[in-house]
Amino acid sequence: MKTSYFTAVVSLSCLLGFGGSAHAARNTTHSVEISDVVQIGGTTLKAGTYKVEWQGTGPAVQVSFQHNGKTVVTSPGTLKTNDDQVTQDAVVTEATGAGTSTLKEIDFGHQKEALVFDQDPGGM
Repeated sequence: MKTSYFTAVVSLSCLLGFGGSAHAARNTTHSVEISDVVQIGGTTLKAGTYKVEWQGTGPAVQVSFQHNGKTVVTSPGTLKTNDDQVTQDAVVTEATGAGTSTLKEIDFGHQKEALVFDQDPGGM
């Protein structure tokens, strides 16, 4: 009797543990601070805090940027794995001339995730 009770408790604990892990793996939303004006997908993002959310499991994902509860832009991106050295959020931009920059990558600190944006409008 004790053995089957122990087996049931262990089985239930494993199921609950795996359920929590699955839920953690589905966290596809992060908050990010963009400190300068950037371009993404032909849309200008002003400096501010954005909720970044992606759909899909990767590597190709659809990323939406929300500001003050409204979606500002949705753009294709690539979900990649960070190394352990990323300790804080980082927004990587590239100057495109005339005082504008394009968003290239968002690294999420203490996470194993990063979003990369390939914005090559001319296909060069």
